[in-house]
Amino acid sequence: MSRNTTQPAASLTGTAWLRDQVCEDLRDRIITGRLAPGDRLVERDLAEEFGVSRVPVREAIRILLSEGFLTAASPRRIVVKSHDRKDVENLFDLREALEVLAVRRAAERADADGLATLARLLENARRATLSGKPERISRANAAFHHQIMELADNELLATTVEPLEGRLRWLFQQIDEPGTLWEEHRQLHEAIAAHDAEAAAAASLSHVRHYRDVALRMLFGG
Repeated sequence: MSRNTTQPAASLTGTAWLRDQVCEDLRDRIITGRLAPGDRLVERDLAEEFGVSRVPVREAIRILLSEGFLTAASPRRIVVKSHDRKDVENLFDLREALEVLAVRRAAERADADGLATLARLLENARRATLSGKPERISRANAAFHHQIMELADNELLATTVEPLEGRLRWLFQQIDEPGTLWEEHRQLHEAIAAHDAEAAAAASLSHVRHYRDVALRMLFGG
């Protein structure tokens, strides 16, 4: 009897898909505050809730640990991580280095179609801001930043920034300055659309540093 070599691959594909679905759902719960810092994640309970085995849940938890959303309070206790001042400062250090570069490249490389998409996403962010709904605002502004990364047209830069995007969304859920955020995004769009790389980089640097100060003040009192 010949051995069927396709089944293991199909099985792995199915497990990976389930892992990604569980991971995406849990990440979204953390970002939107449905899972709060200190909340415990129990494999058995989550597997039952999602209707899957414990394997994809375990793998999803490992991913979220590596992304900085979870922490091991003890070998058997995994909890949602609290915001730590040093972690927040380190995150903004990376954001300053990478995002300013992305904005500069976007201003240099953006084409008409890409700029039209950026303008549409800026308008979506304006409407989200007027709605006053934090989750909607967060998603709209994340989409705007993601499009800037697309316009930068640097795959290595994009893959470096991608793991940070979720943590930044999580962080910005805590910051209550949506009107100021939108205005700074409008300035970024204006400089990128004008293909003014220096103005775009300066606006991006100011934007990142402003929100570093806001985040540290709101989370840690200064």
